[in-house]
Amino acid sequence: MKVLRTPDSRFADLPDYPFEPRYTEVPAAGQHLRMHYLDEGARDGRPVLLLHGEPSWSYLYRKMIPPLVEAGRRVVAPDHIGFGRSDKPAAVADYSYANHVTWCGSLLAALGLRDVTLFCQDWGGPIGLSLVAAEPERFAAVVAANTILPTAQAPPHGEVDGWPGEVIEAWMETARSAPELPVGDIVQGVTVTQLDDEVVAAYDAPFPDESYKAGARAFPQIIPTDPNDPGAQHNRGVWEVLHRFDKPFLTAFSDADPVTAAWAPVFQQRIPGARGLDHRTVKGGHFLQEDSGPELARIILELEKNETADERG
Repeated sequence: MKVLRTPDSRFADLPDYPFEPRYTEVPAAGQHLRMHYLDEGARDGRPVLLLHGEPSWSYLYRKMIPPLVEAGRRVVAPDHIGFGRSDKPAAVADYSYANHVTWCGSLLAALGLRDVTLFCQDWGGPIGLSLVAAEPERFAAVVAANTILPTAQAPPHGEVDGWPGEVIEAWMETARSAPELPVGDIVQGVTVTQLDDEVVAAYDAPFPDESYKAGARAFPQIIPTDPNDPGAQHNRGVWEVLHRFDKPFLTAFSDADPVTAAWAPVFQQRIPGARGLDHRTVKGGHFLQEDSGPELARIILELEKNETADERG
């Protein structure tokens, strides 16, 4: 496996990203990859795990981390392998849904996180919810935002009415065949807020050239679109656990993301822990962390506060 590593100089002086880089090693095809993560706040604080999606990285969470830390939380935000400051296998074939779950699971185990509140968006959802299904005892609550968990089955038991398959197919083709994948422009294109040029450049920072973008090109290709896809079969197993998950499960989707909007009620209706909660709709596009980051942090804190009050009776 050929592995690329983005030079540290690419991450110098990024706006509003003063966080100390930390690393762990995760297994991959008989070798180890360096996985980057942020670990901010008090070590004895209740942990919040922030999982990004495609083609972003932990920079996406820079507006959410400070208010969570100020409230006493320990905040862990990894970069998936292939993204951010993490190592980047150079071949699209090196990436799989199962590998991403294994890599994130290795980080959780290395840090020994317990009583975790998961916040997951985009591919952070399927990966994070897979972790919840594998070890539900490790998690105290989930906040799902602009994400999906498809099984490639027909409604009502699988996919949802209004699922924009043509949009997904177009994105898959773009990621597969476009000569250039302009990551910063992609983030801006599905964000309501007008990003500064320096912020757009920060999303491009992990990728000095196209050879570093195999992970970004791979994610769209592993979206389950057929019931026999490995990811579809895997997600059916995840749903079996989520159908029994009775810990708080809150949705916080945005008001301007047509790709994922239909999934909010799916989570609300199918997961026991979602019942009776004050599910939120916040302002934003697909990358709602850019549009409503501080509000999302408040939603996490309010959920944890209410959960603690319930535990006390």
